[in-house]
Amino acid sequence: MEIKKIWFEDGRLFGLTDDGRTLWQSLLYYRRLQEATEEQRNNYTIGAFGIRWPDIDEDISFESFEYENPEPTGISKLLLSLPELNLSVLARRLGIQQSLMAAYKSGTKKPSQEREQIIIDEIHKIGSALQSVSI
Repeated sequence: MEIKKIWFEDGRLFGLTDDGRTLWQSLLYYRRLQEATEEQRNNYTIGAFGIRWPDIDEDISFESFEYENPEPTGISKLLLSLPELNLSVLARRLGIQQSLMAAYKSGTKKPSQEREQIIIDEIHKIGSALQSVSI
């Protein structure tokens, strides 16, 4: 499968395949593309295995368009939506390995409902602490 044409719409990257399918992925997975200017997004090359944006040093493989979850959900969506969070620090606060927290963020692993709620509660605590800071 090859992507022949791409376009951006509603926070997603769409690709038209050589067999006529339209596939898409959320830009939440690609922070640099999400924050890129239109000029940077339009400066890309399609190669044998994927798409490259040299101005922002981003590469996306064709096969990634066929992943089961093109849109992050649950804790993955939350963590991808908050790039300001330092996952290493959050993991330490919760006594979770950083690699496991990274897997939650990428969506390759899903926490139990209980652990997901613990993570959300800790993020709320961090938010409350930030709101209480006065200068």
